Amino acid sequence: MNEVVNGIAGRPGAELAVIPRGTGWDFVRTYGIPRRLDDALRIVRDGRAREIDAGRVRFRAWEGGDRVAYFANIGSAGMSGAIAKRANETSKALGGKLSYFWATFAVFSRWRNSEVELVVDDERRRARMHDVVVANGRYFGGGMMICPQADPSDGLFDVLTIGDLTKRDLLLTLPKTYRGSHLPHPKAELLRGKVVEVDAPAPLPVELDGEQPGTTPARFEVVPRALRLRVPG
Repeated sequence: MNEVVNGIAGRPGAELAVIPRGTGWDFVRTYGIPRRLDDALRIVRDGRAREIDAGRVRFRAWEGGDRVAYFANIGSAGMSGAIAKRANETSKALGGKLSYFWATFAVFSRWRNSEVELVVDDERRRARMHDVVVANGRYFGGGMMICPQADPSDGLFDVLTIGDLTKRDLLLTLPKTYRGSHLPHPKAELLRGKVVEVDAPAPLPVELDGEQPGTTPARFEVVPRALRLRVPG
């Protein structure tokens, strides 16, 4: 899905239709696109086109140099990039939810936080963080409703900072993310904006729609109504 988005974002007349055959199903959850094959095909044929925003990101590619890419659902910088990489390198035989759940604990046990520099429009933050989540959609990580109020058509990102969590914090909070009941939280902050810049002394992995194309420094920008998505009528 992310590769197709990078091919059609901003192209007049192009429409995106998704048949959910992957592991996490995170993108389609926000729009109520059904997972059953016949039902999804009916949306492709009979659904309406909804204009949604996309994110455009400039980051440091693994091979060196700057690169620009788009995402449709969620981008992030920090631990979630390492979690996505770990989950993608496993068989995912247990399904998306359990694969990402166990990947989260495996990465968390070895992760070392660093001081993160964050700018969201005119708001500045500098703190030790596990993650900066830049959300257009609501779900990632195999069903975590990480930003329950995110609206993919409002021209703004929901930006969630995840601070210096302890193991106890993770154990108590992670189950709540699947219900979207984890906010407010004393070690998280929700901001909204059109432009998000993330940097850190040591490069952090960047994640875009479950892919890991590079590292910080990263600049995320909203591209309003850059995609037309087939959704239930």
